[in-house]
Amino acid sequence: MIGLLKGTVEHVTTNPILVVVGGVGYNVYVPDNLRGKLTKQEILFIHTHVTDDAITLFGFAKEEDLMLFELLLTVSGIGPKTALAIIDRGSQYVRGAINKNDVDFFTMIPRLGKKNAQKIIIELRNKLGAITELDLAAGDGETKPIRQALESMGFGREEIMEALKNVGGTTVEEKIREALKYLGKP
Repeated sequence: MIGLLKGTVEHVTTNPILVVVGGVGYNVYVPDNLRGKLTKQEILFIHTHVTDDAITLFGFAKEEDLMLFELLLTVSGIGPKTALAIIDRGSQYVRGAINKNDVDFFTMIPRLGKKNAQKIIIELRNKLGAITELDLAAGDGETKPIRQALESMGFGREEIMEALKNVGGTTVEEKIREALKYLGKP
């Protein structure tokens, strides 16, 4: 499967665009907002979509857009063209709409009704939480001292991340105490 294209961008006025790599031209569908920002030389992260009768390439400037696109495809009823239209609204806004349960954000997208919008929110909320966990694992923000304290007590990274998702508290000490209570449950 094709995962990345680095080449010369041609014909950006329509979708798909044409990306020439090593003398071979690839038709790549990109979000409309990206089409206007493309330069002559580009690197695109690619999702290769294979069906019975076609192989279609979808390209993104950022890897996080590709990851969100692929997560959207896991929702039943959401195809690649609809997922591309969702990504066109901006990944940060899509994540925000999912976190805020904003059904209206999704229903403004062509070919996306209320039921599918609700499915996206329900099915991706937990999956997006998994992506957020990667940020927590990097040790940023206030979770770092909590993680370090729990790791020093012998808890594994997976257990800690699960506990952090399920605890309250406002101070670091309260969060550690809540995490210990959560981790102590059989």
